[in-house]
Amino acid sequence: MESYYLDWANLLLRWVHVITAIAWIGSSFYFVFLDSSLTPPLDEDLKRQGVSGELWAVHGGGFYHPVKFNVAPPKLPAHLHWFYWESYSTWLSGFSLFTVSYLWNASTYLIDKSRMDWAPATAIAVTLSFLVLFWLLYDLICRVFGPRKHGDAIVGALVFTLVCIASWLACHWFAGRAAFLLVGAMMATAMSANVFFWIIPGQKKVVAALKAGAPVEAIHGQRGKQRSVHNTYFTLPVLFTMLSGHYSLTYSQPLNWLVLMAMMFAGAAIRQFFVMRHGYKLGRNGNPLPYALLGLAAVLAVIVWLRPVQPSGTANIATNSVASGAYPAGAEGLISYKSLQVVLAQRCYMCHGALVQMKTVRLDSAQNVKRHAQNIYQQAVVTKVMPMNNATGISEVERQVIKQWFEAGAKTD
Repeated sequence: MESYYLDWANLLLRWVHVITAIAWIGSSFYFVFLDSSLTPPLDEDLKRQGVSGELWAVHGGGFYHPVKFNVAPPKLPAHLHWFYWESYSTWLSGFSLFTVSYLWNASTYLIDKSRMDWAPATAIAVTLSFLVLFWLLYDLICRVFGPRKHGDAIVGALVFTLVCIASWLACHWFAGRAAFLLVGAMMATAMSANVFFWIIPGQKKVVAALKAGAPVEAIHGQRGKQRSVHNTYFTLPVLFTMLSGHYSLTYSQPLNWLVLMAMMFAGAAIRQFFVMRHGYKLGRNGNPLPYALLGLAAVLAVIVWLRPVQPSGTANIATNSVASGAYPAGAEGLISYKSLQVVLAQRCYMCHGALVQMKTVRLDSAQNVKRHAQNIYQQAVVTKVMPMNNATGISEVERQVIKQWFEAGAKTD
């Protein structure tokens, strides 16, 4: 029953998280596009008001004319929309989802004993420390090196190095899927913290100064812009980590941290293409195409690197085990249902048997095995995500038993 309610909590939190993330990322993408697409105003009245850029756009049957003031409009409007709840709601829903999906069942989803055999409480504490320490170190880098000459390049190199170190540690300490998601959550925490600690407070100080008729300190706008740009480049890498959990081919590799870094680098390069694209059309930037090609090259390199290769001598490994008497043979020497039952009993019944039915799947009867045959093959042979983190120690021989049983027709009689 607990599993049933956790599934509902997972579904609803995921739904909220996706909705709020769309709102946050969508507004971020829009304002980056807007900044890149603004042109100097032609209307003299707009110039007198202090407008530094304008854009004419058409959408949904109407024409829109957003303008950007160099500092502030001559008179502040009574109502200003502040873009921060999109960020906060995304982080809160994401952390809640991470808690339900991984921290609540840390021994199953977070811990891989072949990597680190630690207590659930320890694993949870280390996980949370990733979120806090990354933000503190990232923030320190920005404050120390950001104001210096060539500060953006220095900060970019140091933050990239920091992400590499964190990715290496996460992938060596936690289960692959959890490690990828943890790195994404770590970066997303920094993104939301940028909004909470720097962007919004800076904007509030600017508004307060304008209302009081005091001079506006340019540093607030500079800091806010810097952190906003960082958030832009974090976006696609974070989205990759959020989606990677559905594709074990990425996180189940021995060098999964390199896969993670390569794909996040590709995401950042592709994001740079889109950032530069609109300015390029207006003659402000160089050709952004090389960044897109660099990102695509990184993705293609990973695809080629991870392509499946049939190890020599394993094609009939299960058949040889049958011949040696390790598993009962069927009528024609094929893998029989009795052979499959031996594997399922040792590796699957503890989570999908009479006492526990994770995801409402039960595999201790021929009828249920027949019904779930495709999923058994997909999860245990193709993606190898089951047993979860190989907690029951299934061997390659046993996976081949499942494979040859399924490919022979998945018979249960």
